[in-house]
Amino acid sequence: MAATISSPAKCELRAVIRFLQAEGNSAASIHRRMCQVYGEGFMSDGVVREWCRKFKEGRNDVHDEGGQGRNSVVTDELVQRVDEAVRNNRRFTLTSLAMEFPQVSFDIHT
Repeated sequence: MAATISSPAKCELRAVIRFLQAEGNSAASIHRRMCQVYGEGFMSDGVVREWCRKFKEGRNDVHDEGGQGRNSVVTDELVQRVDEAVRNNRRFTLTSLAMEFPQVSFDIHT
């Protein structure tokens, strides 16, 4: 049995998928083979199928596309303002923080 590789990079996994697909392997076969090396939880069968589809449709890049997720609202100025507010009032609560700085209230409450 092959040695298990733990904590692989996402781009590494995608590169292996791309390589094995180029060899003509099916998505199910790719998933089975990769489970032997990366362990059962490395990626779901559905995600392997999705990447196979993307590569079949012509995608070549194995790296994450930029612009994913929300833009950060945290700036140096905001950090300084929050820090000052907390230092000036040690009884500052998360609720009052959310009220005074509504741009970050969603992140505070989750």
